[in-house]
Amino acid sequence: MARGLKAVGLRSAALLALLAVWETAPRLGLVDATFLPPVSVVGQAWWELLGNGQLAQHTGASLTRSFGGFGIAVAVAVPLGLLIGWYRPVAALLGPLLEVFRNTAALALLPVFVLLLGIGETSKVSIVVYACVWPILLNTISAVGNADPTLVRLARSMDLSTPRLFQKVILPASVPAIFTGIRLAGAVSILVLVAAEMIGAKAGLGYLINASQFNFAIPQMYAGIVTISAIGVAFNQLLVTIERRLSLWRVPA
Repeated sequence: MARGLKAVGLRSAALLALLAVWETAPRLGLVDATFLPPVSVVGQAWWELLGNGQLAQHTGASLTRSFGGFGIAVAVAVPLGLLIGWYRPVAALLGPLLEVFRNTAALALLPVFVLLLGIGETSKVSIVVYACVWPILLNTISAVGNADPTLVRLARSMDLSTPRLFQKVILPASVPAIFTGIRLAGAVSILVLVAAEMIGAKAGLGYLINASQFNFAIPQMYAGIVTISAIGVAFNQLLVTIERRLSLWRVPA
C-alpha cells in the first residue's frame, strides 16, 4: 500500500504543481487574469456549466461523434491491416496509395468532407474515421510484417490453417503494436473532432470553446479545454487497461 501511495504521489506531483502555478500566477499579476484566469475561477465556471446542463450536452455530442468514428476506424483498419500485412502482393499494390493518404492531413481535407457530405453529423464522423484509420492501419501492417518468422515457420510445420495461425501466433504477437496505433487514434479522434466542431457545429466541446472565445467567456473556454484533456486521459487509460488484459500472456507468472 505504501508503495502504491508513493507511486500515486509521484504521478500527481507534476499535475499539482501545474495547478498551483496556474492558480498563483494570475493572482500575483505574472500573467493577465483576463486571458488566463486562476484555476479556481475555471473550476467554478466548469461547475456552472455542469449544473445548467450545457457541459453534459456538449460533451455527449462530442463523445458520440468521436467514439462513433473511432469505433468504425478500428473495425475497418485492423482487419484491413492484417490483410495487407499478410499478403505481400496486396501490400505492394496498395503501398503507394497508402503513402499518399497517410501524408495528407485530415484537417486539410475538412473542407472537402464538408462540401461532399454537408455540415451535419456525417461529415464530422467521417473526418474522425479518416484521421483514425491511418495510425491503426499502419501499425497493424507493421505488426504483422514484423511477426517472428521462426514462430510462423513452426506454426506452418504443425499444419495450422491460416485462421488458426492468425489466432495463435500473429494476433498475440501483434497486440502491442496494434494498440499503439489504437491509442494514437484515440487521441487523434478527439483532437480532430474538436477542430471540426469549430466549423459549422451547434453542439460539442469544440463549439463550446469557440463560442466562449467569441463571446469572451474565457473561464468557460478553459473549462471546455480542461474537459477535453480529462476525456483524453481517461480514454487513453481505458485503452491501456484493455491492452494489458489482452497481453496477459506476455507477463511471466
